Amino acid sequence: MAEQEEDKWGVAHVHASFNNTVMTVTDLTGAETIAKSSGGTAVKQNRDEASPYAAMQMVESIADEIRAAGIEGLHVRVRGPGGNLQKSPGPGAQAAIRALAREDFEIGRIEDVTPIPHDGSRAPKGKGGF
Repeated sequence: MAEQEEDKWGVAHVHASFNNTVMTVTDLTGAETIAKSSGGTAVKQNRDEASPYAAMQMVESIADEIRAAGIEGLHVRVRGPGGNLQKSPGPGAQAAIRALAREDFEIGRIEDVTPIPHDGSRAPKGKGGF
């Protein structure tokens, strides 16, 4: 009987704030970084670092590195700003996941790892009076 070769999986950590999007691909333990990219490496203008276009360009630039490491499937961990800021991720998060799927990576789990305080520091006031 021929041995069935197992697919190699990795973890794509996507930190999508409203100013930038940072993406790191690691092995399953998270100890070894395979590829990394940020909005600043993909676009010229600072205002475009968090855009969906920048996220798609980031994935295109690191897709070959991920394939070279033999990874065929990715679990995606999305992180928003968190803390006492907004819990929802920035505009680059969804575009990054779509671009990974478009690059023919198998997407396993998509989980939200935004840090949520258990009654941490007081939220800043101002900017609208809320």
